[in-house]
Amino acid sequence: MKPLTVFGLDVDKLAGGRHGHYLIEEEMRVHPRTRRAFYWVNWILVLEVLVGLSAIVTALILQVRGTPVGFAVWFRGVVVLFMTLTLFFFAWRAEGGYYWGYQRLRLFSQIFPVITLVVATIPGLYPYWMVVEQIIFAVLMIGIADFLTSDHMRNAYPSPKRLRELNGPAPE
Repeated sequence: MKPLTVFGLDVDKLAGGRHGHYLIEEEMRVHPRTRRAFYWVNWILVLEVLVGLSAIVTALILQVRGTPVGFAVWFRGVVVLFMTLTLFFFAWRAEGGYYWGYQRLRLFSQIFPVITLVVATIPGLYPYWMVVEQIIFAVLMIGIADFLTSDHMRNAYPSPKRLRELNGPAPE
């Protein structure tokens, strides 16, 4: 997969930093277990988007029917939907072999559920239906994290540092 350039900006370098162009081995990228993991990760992300859209539609219906929804509901609904859409970008780059995409996707799939569940416990911040939506969102994210932290995926996407440790020092 070629580096992504948009308006002259190297997006992979911008998003991935010094390891922005570090790719995993092609054999591991096309391995059936890697491909199966991304198949399920992408489907779970689709479900995440549907959950996010349903929250916005529910808020819209309630607002139109005269039930005040509140800024926190709108803010959370829109921000989480956009964040979920960015996860598709990370998944796309990870599926293409970019370590940084895998790392970002794994990191966010582990952090988002914790933040979501903590925020859901704040009394009175969200209506009951949105708390349920947040729990569903968190459970789906945990599913993504489960696929990405499997032994196979961690071996398929070794960090540059770990790869150097496994291969030994570079010859001089």
